[in-house]
Amino acid sequence: MKTNKDRVVKLSIMVEVAHPVARVPALDRDGNAFYFPGVGGITYNFGLGDNAFKMHGDHIEPDVSTKNKDKDFNNTCMTLACIGNEAVVVSGEAKGLKGYVIGKHGGIDHILVYFEEKDKLVVGDKIQIKAWGQGLELLDYPDVRIYNIDPELFEKLPIVEKGNKLEIPVSAIIPAYLTGSGIGASNPAGTDYDINTHDMEEVRKFGIDKIKIGDLVAISDHYNGFGVGGFRRGAISIGVVVHSNCVKTGHGPGVVVIMTSHTDVLIPKLVDEVNIKDFLK
Repeated sequence: MKTNKDRVVKLSIMVEVAHPVARVPALDRDGNAFYFPGVGGITYNFGLGDNAFKMHGDHIEPDVSTKNKDKDFNNTCMTLACIGNEAVVVSGEAKGLKGYVIGKHGGIDHILVYFEEKDKLVVGDKIQIKAWGQGLELLDYPDVRIYNIDPELFEKLPIVEKGNKLEIPVSAIIPAYLTGSGIGASNPAGTDYDINTHDMEEVRKFGIDKIKIGDLVAISDHYNGFGVGGFRRGAISIGVVVHSNCVKTGHGPGVVVIMTSHTDVLIPKLVDEVNIKDFLK
């Protein structure tokens, strides 16, 4: 696939490890109150490759949550950071440690970063990200919009060209009616949106209960070319799972869109497993 990779701008952005935020009580669909952890911090026992339904918490973010304390700069960081971008710790005892952006979480506006080792990191450590990917285009597929993915990671994904279509392996295909929070956001390059998991019978029907952080998934009949989660029959969006399940009404595991088309050029192919962890450096 020919891309404009050589023309995509690469910029430095600066974030720091974010403190956990308690948002309690969390009420489920039946009004039950839960007092358990939520977003932010360094999550020692949950990360890239783990089942999105593993933890007893609400919107648990994998590995390391980061943000820029300046709200305006953080909005920029949220837009520019792309999955697969290199991230390097530049302060503290963990200085020099290298990792990768694995997602971003709208609402709380955290950029999620994977590090193989987390024990030396502390809240407040500064991390520089080589933000690269927004503006990436597929030159032979003008109906496909690309967001939120590092060009080198994109090239490693096992996408197969079949005629004038692209076959993309996914671990689940999510029907449009099982999406929720985040729909209607104006910037698909700066946020995620949630799979609605309050009907677990439907969730299990589509194998969504088996998805992992970092999995590629498809959302049917959704076009994310201008804004998030626009229903359009026949459209397909491809995304990466970025945070855990949660109990709040209309919420569930978050998905960051990396490809979208309003035509039938994108063909999701169900496979047992496909995760960005296998394609990061």
